[in-house]
Amino acid sequence: MKTIGLIGGMTWKSTLEYYRIINEEVNGRLGGFHSAKCLLYSVNFDEIERCQSEGNWENAGQILGKAAASLEKAGAEFIVICTNTMHKVVDHIEEQIKIPVLHIADATAKQIKSSNLKTVGLLGTKYTMEQDFYKSRIESNGIKVLIPTDEERVIVNKIIYEELGFGQILEPSRDYYKKVIQNLVDHGAEGVILGCTEIGLLLKPEDSETPLFDTTMIHAVEAVNIALEK
Repeated sequence: MKTIGLIGGMTWKSTLEYYRIINEEVNGRLGGFHSAKCLLYSVNFDEIERCQSEGNWENAGQILGKAAASLEKAGAEFIVICTNTMHKVVDHIEEQIKIPVLHIADATAKQIKSSNLKTVGLLGTKYTMEQDFYKSRIESNGIKVLIPTDEERVIVNKIIYEELGFGQILEPSRDYYKKVIQNLVDHGAEGVILGCTEIGLLLKPEDSETPLFDTTMIHAVEAVNIALEK
């Protein structure tokens, strides 16, 4: 079993889900008392969020790169960044380590392709929805990506930063996300990427007739696939 290096804390609420899913998946496959070999470096999200809001992505990349280097030094054999948005700085992280990074968009695109879907909607932070670093990675796999309207993106982002990041799961917000999903479906989406690791805390598969791609679940399970591959 390979040792997984987790960069978490963005936020710690969703990092908990990574740890749970990875260990449950390992135990489900191997049985007994088996659990995952993993190392966790949890950053202070206040520092990262400040970099985001100021557009100081280089500094954010340095912070996460140092975290990745620490994990490599401690014995991690590959890195999992427990967030979608901060894959914007994956190049900065990869420059500081020799071990590979399991990119969340690659794992998600693989899952979408296995479902034979050609067009998907994308929910996430404003950075993930509006900037190219994430969408282009999905689209390079021959998948068209749709995003919500300007007004919808503002509210989707606000719910992430003002509610989900603090563990607040509110029914009106769930209803709003369902409305946004339906609008994406009406414009051609065959499925929807939950492209923020906190959104899976709010929306479950049963909340939508349209397939939902929970990136936290997909990323964590793919990490186990790599950790257990012979």
